This record gives sequence, C-alpha cells and structure tokens, in this order.
Amino acid sequence: MAVPTPHGVPDLPATPPVPPELAELLRSQLAVVADEVEEEVRRQVPEYARPADGTYRRNLRSGVVQALTLFVDHIADPRDDGGAIAATYYELGRGEAMEGRSLDALQSALRVGGLHAWRLMGRTAEKLGLDSTVVAALGELAFRTVHEVAQAAAAGYAEAQLRSSDELERRRRRLLDLLLEEGPVALEAVQDLAHGARWPVPRTVAVVALAAAPDRREEDRPLAAAGALLDMESRPPSMLVPDPDGSGRFGGRAFTLALRGRPAAIGPTVAVTEAAQSLRFATRALGLMGRGILPRQGVVRCSDHLSTLLLYGDEPLLERLQARVLAPLDTVSVGQRERLAETLLAWLLSGSNVPDVAVRLHIHPQTVRYRLRQLEKLFGDALHDPEARLDLILALRAEALDTRQN
Repeated sequence: MAVPTPHGVPDLPATPPVPPELAELLRSQLAVVADEVEEEVRRQVPEYARPADGTYRRNLRSGVVQALTLFVDHIADPRDDGGAIAATYYELGRGEAMEGRSLDALQSALRVGGLHAWRLMGRTAEKLGLDSTVVAALGELAFRTVHEVAQAAAAGYAEAQLRSSDELERRRRRLLDLLLEEGPVALEAVQDLAHGARWPVPRTVAVVALAAAPDRREEDRPLAAAGALLDMESRPPSMLVPDPDGSGRFGGRAFTLALRGRPAAIGPTVAVTEAAQSLRFATRALGLMGRGILPRQGVVRCSDHLSTLLLYGDEPLLERLQARVLAPLDTVSVGQRERLAETLLAWLLSGSNVPDVAVRLHIHPQTVRYRLRQLEKLFGDALHDPEARLDLILALRAEALDTRQN
C-alpha cells in the first residue's frame, strides 16, 4: 500500500532546538497524555462520544496513541518519516469511507487532539525550564504531525471511495446485465446481486432505449433518474428505471431535459424480472423512430404506440398481408392509389360515415362517395366482410405509416 508523502509542511532544521532527551521524558508520559487527549476529543467531537466498548472508542484510542508516538518520534529522530504510523491513519481513513461515514469527525478529532497534546507537552517543556524556542519548535512538530496523519487519513479515505465507487459501478453493471438477459430471470438472483450493488429491488421497472450519439462526450451523457441503472456501452444504450409509475415516474419535460436532447423510447412497465421484455419493445420503437414510422425526435412511449409496435413485430408477415389484401389497388395509378387508400382507411375507421370521412380528409362528401364507388368496384364484398375489413385496416395503417416515413 502506498501512503503519500506529506506536502506543504515546514521542514525541520538539520539540528532542531528540541533536546532529543525530551523525547524519552515525553514518551514516559505518553499513556497519561493519551488519556487526557482522548477525553478532550470525546468531549468536543460528538461522533466519538460513544460507549467505552464501542468500535469508535477503540479506534480513537489507537489513533491518539499512534499520533502521539509519531510526535515523540519526530523529536527523537527528525529524519524518521513515520511511515508505519502514516499507514495506520491511511487505514483509518479507508475504514471511515468503507463504513459510509464522513471524514469530518476524524479530521476534527485530529485538530482537537493535536492542539490539546501540544498544550500538555508544551507545559512539560516549560516545567523543565526549556526556553521559548523549544516550545515554538514543539508547536511546529505538533503541526507537522497533525498534517501528516490527516493527509494520510484523507488519502486512505479518497482511495477507498474511488475503489468503492468503481466496485459499486461494476456490481450494478452485472445486475443490469442479469436483468436484461433474455429468458427467465430468478428473483432470488436479482435480490442477491442487488444487495451487493446497494440497489433496492423495485416491484416494476421500465427500460429506456437511447439513440446512439455520434461521439461519446461526457457532457452528452444522460442524467440518470434516482436509482436508475445506466449502460452507455450497450447497443442501443439503455437505462433501467425502477418504479416508473410511482416514485420513479417519468417527469415529462424534466425527463426529456435529463436526456440532453437525445431521442429515446420508453419501454412498457413490467415486473422487475421481465425487464428484457421492456427493452425489446423499447429497442423496436427506437428503430421505428429512426425510420420515421414513429416520431424521430423527443421521447416516445411504447404504451402510446402499441398497435404500431404490433404491426411491425413481424415485418415479413406484414408485407405478405399488405400484398394480399391491397392487391386490388395495384391496378390503379400511383396517385390514385394514394387517394383511394387514404379514403378507404378513413372510411373503415369512421364506421362507414361519409360526412366524418369528408371532415377528416378536408374534402367534399361527394368526392368521398365518388371514391367509395371506385373502391366498391375494386374490392367488392370484402368491404363489408368483418374479417376482411380488419385485414384492410391493418394493411392500410401500415401503408400510411410507410408513406409518412417517406
């Protein structure tokens, strides 16, 4: 383990004004001083005012003794870098991070303890009749000691946070991979991985498929919703949102802004073990957005376009349906076909209501009737057969979407 060398502290002179024999005297008083420093820290830093048998109490005692020992060692041998003691504080800092605590309490304890220790040991120096330069040198040593152990603790804290963040990210990536696997996903397996990833398992989820960006600039990375699992390396990039209809509800414009202008498709809400299904629909919708069948920009919700997703769920089959039921239209010109197809779809959707068709298409009712006579000649009894009408609606709807795409 590498412990950083302290920077920004005053170097001691080659021949310090503190008599080396003072080190042995202070070392003999170390236990008594440690008791007083420990009590002062417990009095001033609430986090350390724990029961005597608590972990904090043990860590506090060890830390105080180590810091005082380093202080005395600096008097005995100014060349000693205190590597072993710095390593102890490095581990203390790591421990605070791994327990999810702030470093503030430890740093406060160092400041309070350092100041109190300097006062106690400075008092000893005065009793011995040592002059003010010695007392001043003791102050410099106290400052140096506090700085060294504080820096070591901060370095350990930062390293643990970095590793914890990386490990947490790795666990959440594994969790997301499991959730998006095709096939049955066991809830027990999800719960096991979620525990290690610190991810509360929701009852329902939705997966958002994101349009790929031409470059991977960090500023284009979407702002994930609270609790969301994000994978920007997958194709397409995806975001799994927990409880999308409750606490994780998609917030309209706020959600669009969080995507930073990136087009996206939101899959349907499903059980947490069926997230792959939500991704499958979202991916299909995103593909249809790219082709212009669904709106190209903004956020598309699969739940608003289920019939379109159904139509394009098997495109070769859809093409066969269109070729069979729309064959009569192949006998007319391209321009006429477009007008007749538009009129026939509007007529079928309106319940054969001619005035309604005229309003929809912004044409005269007589024009509608004229086109319907042409359609009667082309399709005959199929226009009045319920099953044939359903096939016509599906085929014409798909053709209308394809026309809009072009």
